[in-house]
Amino acid sequence: MSLDSGPRPAAGPAEHERRPGDRRAGVRPLYTMSIEEARAADLAAIRAAAGTGEAVRHVTDRHLPGPGGEVPIRVYRPVDGAEPLPTVVYFFGGGWALGSIETSDEICRALANAVPCQVITVGYRLAPEHKFPAAVHDCRAAVAWIAGHADELGVDPARLAVAGDSAGGNLAAAVTLDRDRPALAAQVLVYPNTDHRGDTDSMRENDDPAAFNRHSVAWYWGHYLADPEDGRHPWASPLLAEDLGGLPPALVITAEHDPLRDEGERYAERLREAGVPVVASRYDGVAHGFFAMSGVVAAAGEARAEVAGFLRDHLLR
Repeated sequence: MSLDSGPRPAAGPAEHERRPGDRRAGVRPLYTMSIEEARAADLAAIRAAAGTGEAVRHVTDRHLPGPGGEVPIRVYRPVDGAEPLPTVVYFFGGGWALGSIETSDEICRALANAVPCQVITVGYRLAPEHKFPAAVHDCRAAVAWIAGHADELGVDPARLAVAGDSAGGNLAAAVTLDRDRPALAAQVLVYPNTDHRGDTDSMRENDDPAAFNRHSVAWYWGHYLADPEDGRHPWASPLLAEDLGGLPPALVITAEHDPLRDEGERYAERLREAGVPVVASRYDGVAHGFFAMSGVVAAAGEARAEVAGFLRDHLLR
């Protein structure tokens, strides 16, 4: 383990961090950019909105074996020593095409300290270079490897959870649907994609070009799926899974001004109907992406406190 040298520097805004109607001159929607431009803009925007990240006692970068080669991970450990800790495997957002370990860095730092627990974020393969189901395969393999190497990583396998925001929430949900996965104590899904069809009121309502909108969602799905029919697979659209019974207790967070709001809330309801303990929380007055905006949006801190409390309830008791 290595002592944390501190958070990474910050830099400027992309459309998924802006509230509806907030039209900053000269800022292009990500879906009008090349994939390389969008990745750079996304990282810069997240760093700008995240504020100063917290120091964590130990932050270590390493790799684990995956189905398509080595998968990078970053391990956040809030205490000294090698004793087994409750552990959250975190999947970053970015529409399966953007994002990286760096874009979830500030979130993972905050959760590691707040719970407290070990957090491990996974650098899964991105589209369009690697289409569905490559990201799911990487995330499944990472959770299995982490559980199987619990002693090496200081993981308590009886207190293991998955979490993620946006596409990362989609991937966390997909991992729970794998009936061959390790036992999981909880799942946290922050404004997740759950249905590629997107036939909801919130998808139709959120059409502001200055914010994350239905065009953004279509752009991401277009990069992720090799064939639109692939979107019917439950690992792409967890809402379409036939059986959600027996899945881990879930916290599902949604945002009022988000095209993904209704499908996230429908997924929470389906989990509840299947007998899964569910907490569903909608944050009013905020847009998609707010969870990563702790430096500028108060609701981000409120949502993180809710996530930390939920994880304490399921991992520390």
